[in-house]
Amino acid sequence: VEPVRILQGQVIVEEGYLIDAEVYRQLKLVGLLDSENSLLPYLGLVIVLAIIFGGIYLIFQDTIRETSQNDHRDNLLIFSIVYLLALLLMKAIYIFVGLSQESLAYFFPAAMSSMIVTILMRERYAVAITVALSIVGSIMFKEELAGTVDVTLGIYILVSGLSGILLLKQGIERTSILRAGVFNAFINLLIILGLIWIGGSDVNYIMIPVAALASGIISAVFTIGILPFIEAGFGIFSSMKMIELSNPNHPLLRKILIEAPGTYHHSVMVANLAEAACEAIGANGLLARVGCYYHDIGKTKRPYYFIENQVNIENPHDHLSPEKSTKIIVSHVTDGAEMVKKHKLPKEIVDIVEQHHGTTLLKFFYHKASETGAEVKEKEFRYPGPKAQTKEAAIIGIADSVEAAVRSLKSPTQATIEKLVKSIIADRLNDGQLDECDLTFKELNKIYQSLCETLAGIFHNRIEYPELEKE
Repeated sequence: VEPVRILQGQVIVEEGYLIDAEVYRQLKLVGLLDSENSLLPYLGLVIVLAIIFGGIYLIFQDTIRETSQNDHRDNLLIFSIVYLLALLLMKAIYIFVGLSQESLAYFFPAAMSSMIVTILMRERYAVAITVALSIVGSIMFKEELAGTVDVTLGIYILVSGLSGILLLKQGIERTSILRAGVFNAFINLLIILGLIWIGGSDVNYIMIPVAALASGIISAVFTIGILPFIEAGFGIFSSMKMIELSNPNHPLLRKILIEAPGTYHHSVMVANLAEAACEAIGANGLLARVGCYYHDIGKTKRPYYFIENQVNIENPHDHLSPEKSTKIIVSHVTDGAEMVKKHKLPKEIVDIVEQHHGTTLLKFFYHKASETGAEVKEKEFRYPGPKAQTKEAAIIGIADSVEAAVRSLKSPTQATIEKLVKSIIADRLNDGQLDECDLTFKELNKIYQSLCETLAGIFHNRIEYPELEKE
């Protein structure tokens, strides 16, 4: 006797048709005649959800040492909000799917959650939320036949979400997000067509491609629309916000450019050094760059007391006592902190302004005061601090000193630059300025190498062109 197989998606009986003994037997085999509610589907759902959330919990626990308790709690809350928002959208679409046609499920903005989490948190969290949503989506949009899941939709959500993460590596400006949405739309179209052709099923070749293309665009639009609310609600200094603050048209940057052009140029040079060094050790290079733009904003109150702004003028410190000169130099830190707070810049920028000098000693004025023979307290010639609390603040402090020191060299060579950079890092280390941040010796060596490479590119030897003889 040939065995009778009931295939997935097979129509057993249609509405209005007579049910004979064979149809009744098939309905009984697939469990559609069971009057008792089985607990097994619910148990299976609990097991799947437990595995998903267990994996997410382990991912968060693995990174809790790298972040503060408050940041960890905020990250967990943001992840939960984005996840629940995606589930609500999925449920809303599921309701329409039940009332209309299955192809509407592909309108789900699969890349939205991964894009938001990538921008606000880390890529590993974005991968986790993508995997979780793909599993939940395959269960929620399953076919009516018992014991099946919608594998096609699950793979579609997974690939779309992962492509959203990869596409955002090209940039996180609004235009970059829109561009990522457009590319994601075409990836959605290709993956869904591939899955349909593999399955060989008869589908709506108009609605599904339209839904796949719309999903990518909707993901980008929703990402841009939702981000400001989350950033404002949690006070997040996201990469998008950093890029906005790096715009030269920002009032504070325009102020430093107009009133202290030498300081502005110095800040840009320090930004180049700090960003490269941060990226060399895996720290936040964009935060370092933006922080450098504002780290010396306090110098705009008294720009001509700082040597980079003294062009064809006499140095006013020549007529001041070392103690008074120290107070003026030190005040640029406190003045800068007040200015960035007044303009409501994020706490990360305020911290960089306050910490980039730490409690370092103003050696020039300290030795100048010591030469007078009077009793001099070293504490009075130090910056107020605090010391650098983050890798970015510590690197900016080192880059700030390195740039100023190298610029003072008359004819810098590779050997003198390397020697100077090494001495500045050693001096910071011996002075205890790096005691409160988590930089390792291995990372300090990478920072040293990065600074030397960047400086070598800036102060490279140039060809001397012969002067043309006058006829």
